[in-house]
Amino acid sequence: MLDVRARALLSGPLDRAAALLDRPAVTPDRLTALGLLTGLASAGSAAAGWWPAAAALWLLSRLADGLDGPLARRRGTADRSGAGGFLDICADFLVYGAFVVGVAVGVGGPALPFLLVLLAYYVNGTAFLAFSSIAERTGRRDDRLSRGRSLNFLGGLAEGGETIAVHTLWCLLPGFAHTIAWVWAAVVAVTAAHRVVTGYRQLR
Repeated sequence: MLDVRARALLSGPLDRAAALLDRPAVTPDRLTALGLLTGLASAGSAAAGWWPAAAALWLLSRLADGLDGPLARRRGTADRSGAGGFLDICADFLVYGAFVVGVAVGVGGPALPFLLVLLAYYVNGTAFLAFSSIAERTGRRDDRLSRGRSLNFLGGLAEGGETIAVHTLWCLLPGFAHTIAWVWAAVVAVTAAHRVVTGYRQLR
C-alpha cells in the first residue's frame, strides 16, 4: 500500500547512495548477499532475544536490499540476464521467513500467530510470483506493476514497506509480538486474497 509513495520518496536518495557505492569491488549481487547475510543475522539475534541488534541488522539488511536495484540500473545490468532479480527475490523470501521464525523463538509462547504469518506470506508469494510469470509468458507484462523491478507486482495492503515496519516493530515491542503477529497475519491474509482475485481477473 505504501510502496509506490515510498519508492517515489526514496528513489532519489537511493540513487545517490548507489552512485557513492559505484566502485569495482561493489556489485549489485554482493549487495544482495550482504542483505541476505545481515537479514539472517538479524533473525538469529531475534531468536537470542537481542532485540536492539536484531532491529539494527534488520534495517541494514533492508537498506542493502534497497540499493542493489539502483546500482544495477546505474550500471545498465538490471535487465541483462534477470539473474540479479532472481537472486534478490530468493534472498528476500529467505530473510522474511527466517526473521518471523527468529522472533517466534525469541519471544517464546504460542507459535500459532507466527505460523499464520508464514502461511499468509506463502500464499502471497505464490500469488505474485505466479502472476508475474504468467503475465510475462502471455505478453501481458505491465511496467506500471513492475515499478522498475524484475517482477510484476500486484499491490495490496501489505507490501514491502509495511513488512519492514512490522518486523521492526517486533524488535521494538517484543512484549507485544504475539498481538502484532495476529493483526499482521490478518492483514497479510487479506492482501493474499486480494492478489489471488485480482491476478485471476487480470489474466482472464
